[in-house]
This record gives sequence, structure tokens and C-alpha cells, in this order.
Amino acid sequence: MTTSAEPVRPGPLAARAVPPVPRLLRLPGVYRPQEDTALLAAAIDDLTIPAGARALDLCTGTGAQALTLARRGARTVLAVDLSRRALVSARLNAFARRLAVRPCRGGLARALGEGPFDVVVANPPYVPSPAPTVRSSRGWDAGPDGRAVLDPLCSAAGTLLRAGGTLLLVQSTMSDVDRSRELLAAQGLRTSVARSARIPFGPVLSGRTAFLESAGLIEPGQRMEELVVLRADR
Repeated sequence: MTTSAEPVRPGPLAARAVPPVPRLLRLPGVYRPQEDTALLAAAIDDLTIPAGARALDLCTGTGAQALTLARRGARTVLAVDLSRRALVSARLNAFARRLAVRPCRGGLARALGEGPFDVVVANPPYVPSPAPTVRSSRGWDAGPDGRAVLDPLCSAAGTLLRAGGTLLLVQSTMSDVDRSRELLAAQGLRTSVARSARIPFGPVLSGRTAFLESAGLIEPGQRMEELVVLRADR
């Protein structure tokens, strides 16, 4: 049982190419599936999902991970998001594929009230932002250190999971992966790096490089981001 977190070291599954980004129906304002979406879906595909599993996709967006969980055989899949448009997108994408997914409006508190689960996956907001988060950017912006959602999620992961359950969480190294591992390990969860990938900065990060450099979150001139999928087992 892990009781303290070690620095991030990619495991044998981590050094693969970024999988193709899924094409899904997306209403305006809903987080667009990107490389982190595809990387997390690939980590789910690596996972053995137990028969009859209860699964949660937190911060579901278009429902990409909920669809993957349902396709992989989870008995029930709860897709949780604060955005009504995201939930409509997730519902339509599930309907088009004839997959059983239950969209549910809310955040971490709602997920805790519905738990515990055998499998929890999350692609939460994790981008450090120099400005307060507003409705139009809440799908990615997460405070000055990128941890406004990660901290409470990692601190509650043990409660979200049943005994023997697994959490898969994707984030950027800019938002302190070691901190996530420390919070997960503090609850007695066994942590590892399931997947990782390096990708060029997209439009959001490219537009705030001065802030990221001044905050010490990237090196001067850095224009590549490392994404990491953390796995935590109870």
C-alpha cells in the first residue's frame, strides 16, 4: 500500500503516441475533445472493468469517457457536469451509439452523493489562469495554479471509490502532478502513471505564456505541454 507519493515516472504504457481525438457532437460552449480526451480514453481501454461495474465520468463534457466506459461493459455509467449543454451533448452522443449513459447535472458533491463507484474517470479543468474563471472558460480554467478542481477531487477520491475501485485522472504537469499523487496517497490509494504524452501548446496556453513563465509554471521559451493520466487504486 502506498503511503507517500514519489515523483512522476512514466510506466510502461506511458510512452505511446497520442491516440486520435474522437469526433463527437458538441453544443456551443462545451469543452471540445482534445488530446487529453483521447489520452484518458486510451487509459480506460487499458483498464480491466469488472462485470457489473458502477462507473462515473466526472466533468463529462461531450460524454467521451462515459461512452468509452459503457462500450467497455460498465453496467451503469453516470456522466456528471455543471453545464446543461454538456449534458445534452453527452445524452445525444450516447443515444446515437445506443449506449446506456445517465447524464446528471452537478459537480463533485453530486458525484459523492451518488457513489461509491468501481471506476471513476475525470478530465477536470486544470489549466492555470491569471484571471478569475468565468462560465465560458470553466471547462478548462482552474485558478492561478490550476488546482481549483484537482485539490478537492483528489482529496475525495477515496470516498468516491469502492474497495478495489480505480480512479483515472488526466491533467497537465503544469498543475503539479506530484501534488495530486500526494493527496491520493494520503488516503491510502496506490498511485501510478498510466499514460503520458507531450503535445504542442494549443490556443489557450499559447495566449498566456507570459503568465505561465512569470509564475514559474513553465520554462522560458517552453511551448510543449506534458499530459499525464494518473491511476489510483483503492
